[in-house]
Amino acid sequence: MNILEQIISVKQKEIYKNKIVHPIKKLENSPFFERKTFSLVKNIRQSHTGIIAEFKCKSPSKGIINNAISIEKVVKDYEYAGVSGISILTDQHFFSGKNENLKKSRSIVSVPILRKDFIIDEYQVIESKSMGADVILLIAGILSKNQISNFSKIAKNIDLEVIIEIHNEFEIEKITDNLDIVGINNRNLQTFIVDYNNCLRLSSKIPNNYVKIAESGINNVNHILKLRKQGFKGFLIGEYFMKKKDPGKVCKYFIKSLSKRLNN
Repeated sequence: MNILEQIISVKQKEIYKNKIVHPIKKLENSPFFERKTFSLVKNIRQSHTGIIAEFKCKSPSKGIINNAISIEKVVKDYEYAGVSGISILTDQHFFSGKNENLKKSRSIVSVPILRKDFIIDEYQVIESKSMGADVILLIAGILSKNQISNFSKIAKNIDLEVIIEIHNEFEIEKITDNLDIVGINNRNLQTFIVDYNNCLRLSSKIPNNYVKIAESGINNVNHILKLRKQGFKGFLIGEYFMKKKDPGKVCKYFIKSLSKRLNN
């Protein structure tokens, strides 16, 4: 079993339990369920830099990244740094994420929040809205085109934006209606190895009507300048910020440096 298969196996058991403890009716009564969501698409289009900063404590490939910092401090600092959106890992078993982290963040920041998880059931789409997410991620490598179409339709009905994440050319065929953003991930989810050129290879094959974002392994301004030339508007950065003692401060400096280069 590769890492991804292990994650899916654990996720299926988790969802089964959650459906019993928190049935959909209960989720729909959440105070967040009726709120008007923030648009990540709009923020990226209006932003000069398009940085989506991530809160991630641990990963299967790197182990503990940072478990000494509070979610409240990091997300407030990210907002202050001028990010277009914040990505929050909610997978507990492999990434030390918590649904609670997203709920807490929603109460204290006014930027779009992406729920980063392995969505394999429509239950999780409803759950994402109930915890205060604005955007969900659908990973093409673990879903059929039908599932992507179905989940994104449900998401649109409850005012959520949708990112489809692709890793190779075959997955481009899974792009369907009701998607807002196409994310290209440099990380191979079977092996968790990062190939920095994956985004550059696939970018021209993505239809131009989608906002394009680059994910994984982005850690310097020059890399972003190269990606921008290929039509990328958003850049998801997690590990590079999170492995520092003060992620928000590093994020602020990074956005400042990028702005400076773009203005020159």
